[in-house]
Amino acid sequence: MAAKMRLTRVGSKKNPIYRIVVADSRSPRDGRFIEIVGRYNPQHEPSLIEFDEDKVKSWLGKGVQPTEAVGRLLKVKGLLG
Repeated sequence: MAAKMRLTRVGSKKNPIYRIVVADSRSPRDGRFIEIVGRYNPQHEPSLIEFDEDKVKSWLGKGVQPTEAVGRLLKVKGLLG
């Protein structure tokens, strides 16, 4: 199973709020996931980005690849080199 760290949309219409989850790469965007590792709200000023750092480091250590968008968020928070 190839897992990815990616965004899942949970906000209402025209109100995007995202969870950052670890999920099987074959599952749909808002489908089944393994674990929630953070959240992202782009509508706050500045944007709200929260991670559970222990979970993120654990999953990255296991070889989970973040998507491009999640990779940018991890760099902003200093969790990805």
